[in-house]
Amino acid sequence: MKKICVFCGSSMGYDPIYRAKAIELGKVLAKHQCELLYGGGSVGLMKVIADVMLDNHCKVTGTITQHLMDMHVGYDKIDEMVVVETMAERKKLLEDRADGFIVMPGGLGSMDEFFEVFVLSQLRVFDKPVALYNVNGFYDDIIHFIEHSANEGFIRKEHAQGLIVGEDPEYLLEKMEQFKPVDVMKWVVEIKEQVKS
Repeated sequence: MKKICVFCGSSMGYDPIYRAKAIELGKVLAKHQCELLYGGGSVGLMKVIADVMLDNHCKVTGTITQHLMDMHVGYDKIDEMVVVETMAERKKLLEDRADGFIVMPGGLGSMDEFFEVFVLSQLRVFDKPVALYNVNGFYDDIIHFIEHSANEGFIRKEHAQGLIVGEDPEYLLEKMEQFKPVDVMKWVVEIKEQVKS
C-alpha cells in the first residue's frame, strides 16, 4: 500500500484520544513510506495527520472543492492540492488515485465517503481494501449495523467480513496488504436464484 486515502473529521472531537491516534496513524504511514491522499483541509484531524506526514517528509496530496477553498479551509503547506468543483469529483479523484482507504473518526462527510468506497469495493468497481480505524470504539455501532444487515440477509457475510476493522494502524496496514476481493459473480448468481424461489 503506497497511496493511502484517509477520510477523517474536519473537527478534532472532544476526547484527546482522537488527535493522539491520528498522530499514531500518521507515524505508521510514514514509517511504511506511504503517500497520504486526503480531503485537503487545514482543520481538525485532517490537518493533524497531514502535519505528521509532512514532518516525516512524506508526500501529501489534498483534493478539495473550490467552495471549501473559498471558505479558507484548504491547507497551503501540502505538496499538491487538486481543486475541483463538486464533492462527487472530489471523491472520484481520491477513489481513483488511492491504493486503499482508512476511515478515521469523523462526521457525515466521513460516513458518506466510507459507505461509498465500501460499496465500490463490494461491487468490484475497484479491488481496494477499506479499513475502519475504530478509535475509542467510535465505529462500534456502524460495525454492529453491518453485522445486523448481514445476519438479516441484506449484506453478504463475506462482504461484511471483508471490511477491515481495528485500532492499531500496523494491524490495519497488514490486513490491507492481505486483502482479497470477493467473487461478485457468485453473489449475483445467488441473488438471482433468490428471486426465483
